[in-house]
Amino acid sequence: MRVMERTFREQLFFLVLCLFVLKGDSRYIENNEISKDDLYSFFNSELKRETAEELMYRRPLRCLDMVAVEGQFTFTAERPQLSCAAFFMAEPNEVLSVDYDSVDIDCRGGDFITVFDGWVMKGEKFPSSQDHPLPLYERYVDYCDSGSLRRSVRSSQNVAMVFFRIHNTGSSFTLTIRKHINPFPCNVMSQSPEGTYTMVIPQQHRNCSFSIIYPVAIDISEFSLGHYNNFPKRSMPGCVETGDFVQLLGGNGIDTSKLLPITDLCISFTGPTHMKIGCDNTVVRMVSSGKFVSRVSFSYRLLDSQELQTIKLNNVEDFCFNN
Repeated sequence: MRVMERTFREQLFFLVLCLFVLKGDSRYIENNEISKDDLYSFFNSELKRETAEELMYRRPLRCLDMVAVEGQFTFTAERPQLSCAAFFMAEPNEVLSVDYDSVDIDCRGGDFITVFDGWVMKGEKFPSSQDHPLPLYERYVDYCDSGSLRRSVRSSQNVAMVFFRIHNTGSSFTLTIRKHINPFPCNVMSQSPEGTYTMVIPQQHRNCSFSIIYPVAIDISEFSLGHYNNFPKRSMPGCVETGDFVQLLGGNGIDTSKLLPITDLCISFTGPTHMKIGCDNTVVRMVSSGKFVSRVSFSYRLLDSQELQTIKLNNVEDFCFNN
């Protein structure tokens, strides 16, 4: 039994070693002499609690930054930085938490750190005010206003961002970003230009959007609404009046309320519906009255340059290139 226990511990150490190699930190292990006793003591209960913190990814935060991993990020001002933003992103089925670990800024002098529940780009917001569950003013959480009363902020979807302004050299703050599973994702920004996804709204009165910030070919393979399951496949005008429908939108911004509607679907079907959309942003948006379980499945891939040239005469393409 003791031999099996030691073998298991050695396997755990090997996994930790692999993690260091993947992170590029293997040179630090190679330069240390680790005895068997050290190996076994590494896994005692006290050190186990410290391991997660020791292995946490850490790096400086830049004035303009994009982060898609968990970790601890520190910004230190080398000069006044008056307009900074960090964009954070998780997987579609995750939400983010932003924790303030330490903050050394001058709130009275005009410094600020503000977490936004979503993304803001060129004045446009994702999710739009129509699709987000919170009013706009509640989506901004300012450290200088909330202080120690709110040391952690959690997003409603897989993206969040932090605005900050620092006037004094040497001022700094440290944030920890963590990801959490979201059992019913709504309002997703895709990390990848290709993939598959199923959006489900379980009898809730809400709007959900899946945003793909690339020109893509999209195949909707299944769409089901509780009140239209026995009708044939077709798209029809007047979907908005039904209260339950799916929209395919395209445009060059991130605010879904400002995108061009390409088609509406409010009749359930199975079987592929294929479209190529040359916009910078393609969105599958589902509107639910809350009376039914709504579901849409789709796949998407990046359009190549030849496909983009081929569809330039498409009306949607003209709209995307001209706006």
